[in-house]
Parts: sequence; C-alpha cells; structure tokens
Amino acid sequence: MGSSSPEKKHGQLVAAAVHWLRHKYRCGIVLSEQYCATGEVPDAIGWKGMCRSVIIECKASRADFLADAQKSFRANAEEGLGCERFYLTPPGLIDAKELPAHWGLLECRRNEVLVVRKASRKSLRTEVGLMKEMNLLLASLRRVEVRIEPQTITDFLKWKNRMAEYNGGTLPAGLVAPDRERNPHLTLGLMPLSSPADRS
Repeated sequence: MGSSSPEKKHGQLVAAAVHWLRHKYRCGIVLSEQYCATGEVPDAIGWKGMCRSVIIECKASRADFLADAQKSFRANAEEGLGCERFYLTPPGLIDAKELPAHWGLLECRRNEVLVVRKASRKSLRTEVGLMKEMNLLLASLRRVEVRIEPQTITDFLKWKNRMAEYNGGTLPAGLVAPDRERNPHLTLGLMPLSSPADRS
C-alpha cells in the first residue's frame, strides 16, 4: 500500500474488507464504520444466510492492533459482534499466534485479500452480541430513513409495486417481482445462537 498516511492505509483496508465480504465471502448485507450505541464501530461487518455475521477489524499498524486488545469488547469476547471474526492487515504485520482465540487472519497483498488463517466455524456471538448487532442494524436503518424522508422505509421498499401500477399492473421488462428476489435472509427458520456442534 506504499507510503500513504495511516488514515489512507486504513481506508484502503476497509474498502478491501467490504469487497471481500460482499464478493468473496458472499455476505448479502455489508456495513462499514457504522457507529452504534454500544460503542463498538466495526470496520466491516457482513451477514450471510441464517443471520450468520462476519466481522473484520482492519489494522494498518502494530500500535493499532495492540491498542485494539485493550477495548472492553475485546477483553470480554462475549460482548463483541460477529459469529466469525477476522483481522485484516498488510502482510506480516501480526503473527497468527497473536490472534485472540478463534479469530482468523486476512492479509491485503497487492489489493487482494488472502486468508492466512481461517476463523473458527464455532459461533463466537452471544445473545449480548446479537442484541448489539440488532442495535447496529436498527441505527443504520434509521440513518437511511432520515435520508429518504418524507418517504418511509416501507414506502421506499415498495418502489417496484409503484412501477407495476404505473405500467398497467405488470412490472417493466427486466425487473423481478419482490417475492421472487433472491434474499438469503428470508428463511423459514433463524439460526440458533449456538448449536451442539458449536459447543463441542
């Protein structure tokens, strides 16, 4: 990433993390650097099917990585976000042996994200973490609603219905009906906080 400033390096890592979550790890929803009331501001967090969350913390320097360990939601892992948790760094910044238990390690090399160590498939998210993720998602939805006022989110999401009304009752060519859109988060059941396999 050259000799750019720490802020620019961090921004490049966050952009790489978002791209990796969305295009390589197949997360349907991805947020980056969104503040929530709990105090944790994940650099990037995505959700896969069955509500499985994946968090990536981006560290451009050793000092940043070491300072991260002092945060309350790192010292008390059960308070953190993410079923799966990763650090993303430039090559060689940290050793896999330095990672918290069950965390994975990603490295950004020539703008490509490579998996150095996989995160544990065991779900690290507790009920406390799930509630924090709900807070993060609700806060983000509220930010959207503020930006689209006077519409509501419900009205905004029904734009295809309005398109069909304008088009004489059928959707214009190329649009898929809302009930036929691919959405991995619309499932018959929700993933439990943990499964017997997770606890083994």
